[in-house]
Amino acid sequence: MKIELLGGYTKEELDLRIKKIAAAGKLSRYPGNVFEVLETCNDTEKNIRLIKRIIGMGHKSIIEHDYLVFALCDVTPIVEQTIIGNRLTSFTIKSRREVDFRNVGFYIPNFRDKNMMIHKENETLKEKYIKHMKYMFNTYGNIVDLGINVEDARFILPYSYHSNIIMGLDVRELEKLIVSLVSGTLSDITDLKDFGNELLSITKQYVPYLEESIDKELQKTTMKKPFEYLESLYSRPKINIIDKPKMISYTSNPDDVILKSSIMYHYQCDTNTANEILKQCIEKDKFFKENLMDIILHKEERRELEQVEFTFQIPISLSILTHLTRHRTHSLLIPEFTPLWNFNNYVTPSTISTNVECLNLYKNAIQENIKMVDYFKSEGVIDEDLVHFYLGCQMLNVVTTLNARTAQWICRMRCCNKAQWQIRNIAKEIAKQINEVAPLLGKGLGPTCITDLVCNEGKESCGLINTLTSIKNK
Repeated sequence: MKIELLGGYTKEELDLRIKKIAAAGKLSRYPGNVFEVLETCNDTEKNIRLIKRIIGMGHKSIIEHDYLVFALCDVTPIVEQTIIGNRLTSFTIKSRREVDFRNVGFYIPNFRDKNMMIHKENETLKEKYIKHMKYMFNTYGNIVDLGINVEDARFILPYSYHSNIIMGLDVRELEKLIVSLVSGTLSDITDLKDFGNELLSITKQYVPYLEESIDKELQKTTMKKPFEYLESLYSRPKINIIDKPKMISYTSNPDDVILKSSIMYHYQCDTNTANEILKQCIEKDKFFKENLMDIILHKEERRELEQVEFTFQIPISLSILTHLTRHRTHSLLIPEFTPLWNFNNYVTPSTISTNVECLNLYKNAIQENIKMVDYFKSEGVIDEDLVHFYLGCQMLNVVTTLNARTAQWICRMRCCNKAQWQIRNIAKEIAKQINEVAPLLGKGLGPTCITDLVCNEGKESCGLINTLTSIKNK
């Protein structure tokens, strides 16, 4: 693992970063306009003292003006999934849909016992782990060599592989991430804690006003497991993966709620008046509801769509989880990495299941992986050191609540024929189930070629847009 700050660390850059934050801290209470306040912030040491005093009082919004970009080299997908889950973090990741990952390398942990001490057989366990990981990566390579695209072959990749990421975030989010990784519940996973400590080291050097605040937050953090109370009352049941996305709940009468919210904010009227306006407009134009919804669906700002919500439980594989997580405006609940999930819950891409030789390699590798996990558990290794045995094909159930605007965005991106097949099937099912309870909204859920007769894929278009345009012009 190698973490580097990309820019912002020379004396001139650092002074300017600190000056901006100090000016933000002064602005609300000092006389003069913003430029006059900036002119009073030319002493870096004084600026640091001012920032420390302000954030020490709990007013941390000012440090959101300090934005840092990091290069993350050879981190695990455990780290990757964790940072993607921080919704105010920006990230760009090397794609497993496009790049052959057989030679990227993999993470090797030290194995610990139930007392969180280095296992007495650590070196022997590491040898077995390394041999097994080489076998898994060789299996991936063999499947690719047999003609399976890397997009589907990646389902056999273990969650130990090295990932490379460019990550950007403001310093307030950086502080929360560091505290979570270094002393929160995630810190029991070694590579997450190591990642947090690397960020902390860089922060101490290049964010000089933050160290005291982080130390204070670290002292407040407790290691109590969040589900101890629940599990003291009910034992963990068998994990069953549902067969397709299932809508759990939704806003009642979502189409009408969207339409009436548009009327209410435009006319500044109450709900009774909005009902009357809606009724009169329908009398004048029987297609009023359809027409108004179409206008809302194509506005630049679609705040009306944010007034209704839909909650889903969704079955998804680890390989594809990031395709859902990266849509950061929905409220996604992902199971914690530990206790370990059921390794027998996995998915097989159709390209592999229809190729006998590939299918045998795939299934054998999964069974060998399960045997290895069982062996390490029998040796007393803690679950937190076994998370890198997860495979991309591992299935899990997630729960999320998304408003209609987010649903529209996800469907635009993920119902496209160019989207990965599993997330495409998920998005289509979400659109179908929303359409059943909100048919007017449902007309706007789908790929843009269908909803708008527009395709942004350029030369990489699947070609459906040409067929649809041709039909319309006839």
